[in-house]
This record gives sequence, C-alpha cells and structure tokens, in this order.
Amino acid sequence: MLTFAAAVLFLIITPGPGVLTTAGVGSGFGFKPGLRYVTGLFIGNNLVGFAVITGLAAVVLSVPAIRIVLTVASVAYLCYLAAKIAFAGSKIAFVEAKTAPGILNGVLLQTINPKAYAVNTALYAGFPFAPDNLVLETIAKVLIINAVWIPIHLGWLWAGATLHRLNLPESAHRKINYAMAASLLAVVALALYASFLK
Repeated sequence: MLTFAAAVLFLIITPGPGVLTTAGVGSGFGFKPGLRYVTGLFIGNNLVGFAVITGLAAVVLSVPAIRIVLTVASVAYLCYLAAKIAFAGSKIAFVEAKTAPGILNGVLLQTINPKAYAVNTALYAGFPFAPDNLVLETIAKVLIINAVWIPIHLGWLWAGATLHRLNLPESAHRKINYAMAASLLAVVALALYASFLK
C-alpha cells in the first residue's frame, strides 16, 4: 500500500494540465475563484477514475475516431484555458479575461485530459495490494488517491494565488501569466508528440 501511495504522489505532483491550470488560475484570479476550479477538477478526476474502474474508458478509447475527437477537443480546450490564464487581468478588450474558470471548466478539463486517464489507469490497474478482495482494494485506492490529490492541488493553487497577491508591477504579473500559459502549452505539445509516436 505504501508503494501505491508513493506512486500516487509522484504521478499526481508532476506537472500536467490539471496542476498547471490550477496554478495558473490561482495566479491569474486568486485563491477563492481558483477553489471553484479545483472543485471541478476533483469531480472530473473522480469521474475519470470511475470510467477507468468500470472499463468504460477502455471501451470508448478503443475506437480510433473517438480518440482523435477527444485529442482534438483536449488540445483546443487546453489552448483556450492557456489563453484565459495568459490574458487574466489584461486591459486588451478582445482578449480580456475577467472571470476565472469555474467548476464546469474543471470537470470538462479532467474528462478530456489525457494525463488523467493515463494516471488513473496506471493506479487502478497496477499496484495490487489486496488481490483477494478487489472491492476493498478499489475503495482503498479511491480514498488514497483523493487523500493525496486534494492537498497537492490545493498546494499548487496556493502557490499560484501567492503570486496573485504579491504587489508586483502589472508587467511582471503579466509575464508570470504568460509563463504559466506557455508551460501548459508545452505539456500539450509533449502530449501530442507522444500520441504521434504510438
């Protein structure tokens, strides 16, 4: 079980769309608005976990056309979130982002987030510690994953919100938002590159 908990920690803490957008939303909009977004990510991650546990994800993702549609939707949505983070607080009218992504945005991100499926599949399908009682093992895994997931995402949100609260010049804050958005786009590019290698 400790091996499983360590795997959860390392798989979730590594930068992916969820944690990067969490930090970006915190940086661009503050902690309280970011908390709504993290709530959506939490709900979405558990929906992905349920899809993996029940086998629904394997069935749906086995259809190449659906995989392509989800990949395109994922890239488009992540680019949209990157733009929203990059232009948070911007005074340029046509790109101004006044409102933070909310619960629905978080749910949507996780349901099309390739890392969420990869991590949940690795965790639920691997690291058996109670092979004689699959129900108990699955319930324990759900509890452990969420016990690690929540503080990690709140930590990333706090880090981003701390940047938001600093009395930085507008140009410095804008550069931070651009860096957060660029990091998210880099993760998107790496995910696309990895999918073309398959």
